[in-house]
Amino acid sequence: VSAGSDAMQSVSVKEGDSVTLQINVTEIQKDDDIQWRFGTNGALIAQTNGVTKKILDGPDGRFKDRLKLDHQTGSLTITNTRTTDSGLYEVEISLSSSETKHKFSVTVYATTTPDPQTTSHPPSESPSPYLPPILHPVSVSVFPKIFLISAAAGSLVIVVVIVMFCICRKHRDTVHEDETQAAAKLYKHAGLIT
Repeated sequence: VSAGSDAMQSVSVKEGDSVTLQINVTEIQKDDDIQWRFGTNGALIAQTNGVTKKILDGPDGRFKDRLKLDHQTGSLTITNTRTTDSGLYEVEISLSSSETKHKFSVTVYATTTPDPQTTSHPPSESPSPYLPPILHPVSVSVFPKIFLISAAAGSLVIVVVIVMFCICRKHRDTVHEDETQAAAKLYKHAGLIT
């Protein structure tokens, strides 16, 4: 991300990612001075003069081992960003021919928070367009219920069939017994059975 002279550039980055704040310098010359400052108090966090460079940990040591200063262009890279890195970054560039300042307003958003620059409205609550309704997570949860209802209905049918079978068998046995007794009486009357 680069900013023009005296312009405020807004930058947003996801927590854990890296961000590079670029300035319009193609190559630092000897005796050029570039100073990066952070926060409303303007705490010095990085500096180079074209020969040597100095990188500081910043307020409360928050930038420890996470700042990189390009020795050719003076651009500043923040690695493994954290939400506490959000704030104002200002760079003062003193070249042999000119003096300029650049300002960056950096927002580091948590991974669970949507990017403020790409999300201008709340996300839609409708199902994803590429998922058929039957595969949507809400619909999938219905399958176990349908299965349980089907299993219960199937069990009920089996129980009813067994009960009906038992009733029919008992009825058949009763009818057979009645027929046997009737035949015995008939034979007895006829004198065939003593």
